[in-house]
Amino acid sequence: MSETIHDQRKRMDLLKHMILQLHEGKAPDAVRPQLVRLLGKVPYDEVVKVEQELINEGLPTEEVMKLCDIHTEALQGAIDDGGDKNVPAGHPVDVFQQENKALAWEISQLEKLFDELEALPEDADPQASLHDIRVRFNALMDVEKHYLRKENLLFPFLESRNITGPPTVMWGKHDETRELLKAGIEALEASGEASASDAVAVVDMILRPAAEAVSGMIDKEEQILIPMCLDTLDESDWGKIAQGSAELGYCLVVPEVEWRSAGEHAEPETEAGGRIRLPSGSFAPKELEAVLNTIPFDVTFVDADDTVQYFSEGRERIFARTRAILGRKVQYCHPPKSVDIVQRILSDFRAGKQVQARFWIELGGKFICIEYFALSDAGGTYLGCLEVSQDLTEKRALTGQQRLLNYVGADGANE
Repeated sequence: MSETIHDQRKRMDLLKHMILQLHEGKAPDAVRPQLVRLLGKVPYDEVVKVEQELINEGLPTEEVMKLCDIHTEALQGAIDDGGDKNVPAGHPVDVFQQENKALAWEISQLEKLFDELEALPEDADPQASLHDIRVRFNALMDVEKHYLRKENLLFPFLESRNITGPPTVMWGKHDETRELLKAGIEALEASGEASASDAVAVVDMILRPAAEAVSGMIDKEEQILIPMCLDTLDESDWGKIAQGSAELGYCLVVPEVEWRSAGEHAEPETEAGGRIRLPSGSFAPKELEAVLNTIPFDVTFVDADDTVQYFSEGRERIFARTRAILGRKVQYCHPPKSVDIVQRILSDFRAGKQVQARFWIELGGKFICIEYFALSDAGGTYLGCLEVSQDLTEKRALTGQQRLLNYVGADGANE
């Protein structure tokens, strides 16, 4: 056993050395042969441990993100994913893998279209080719659902096992890919009168990198993330992931079979005997649930330990939320690039320096207001934070007056 541990440590130290060589600028073509010769097959879990160690030792997450693609390229074909692991049809892993196959096929079709476009004569009209590319590229945009399920369902369970580095890095790579895909869509929308040479430039500078980013993420999932999750998560975890998947949606494919974990049963309906009493009144649990899910904005409660304890489930949701985030540290519920700001807000709330933080963005043609409120008891003890997100698009457009007496009933009559 000690010899095995020693060999593992030696491989990990060598792997870390190779990754740092890449960080210092050595080309993948120069490093990869050494890696294969010295290490042979690298177990995926050692890749994960090394990545986590680099972050723990102070290498910024942003730097690990930069290394992510280059060391994946260097390790291409050298990572041992532990062999095929059979999962039943409809299992979340089966769904992720079926989606990856569908994405890979779309990318292969895009590559053919790219090649056909580049083969056009200079004086040819590229619009027919660009139309076909738009269709395929729009299909590729469906990867957003795939990423959302990873971020909101898979990652929380890994984090609960103290595996935080790989999810943080992968979320960062998701955001990079999203930016590339967004740029691709914008470029295609603006290419209505493009010449053949201009269209080729759009492909080489924007569209190919976006497709390659999606393809690279597929490799990372298949070689590292999925084997790690299968070895780490238990059947109960997978059951909860399966329950939350349909709410966020599926990418390009829909599971033909609904998988359930062994012994899984429907959650009991909320029906407590007594009312919840507050200083200004009381609620039956079902009344309180209805109220919180009817207010015209999303609310999320984070306790004094920065743990997500509750979120409303209204009809019109602004941001994706699944019950998998309950019990999760709120820092892990945000993209890596915004974690420092979230931490600063919470620190200011906890220290009493601020009681509110407000932001507003334009998202999908909507004007969204996001507010954070510090919560304290009567004695001033910090209880946590309330996040409130509201779509103010229609309210911003209101003018004049609409008085109660002007109410028009369902029958169209003025009451």
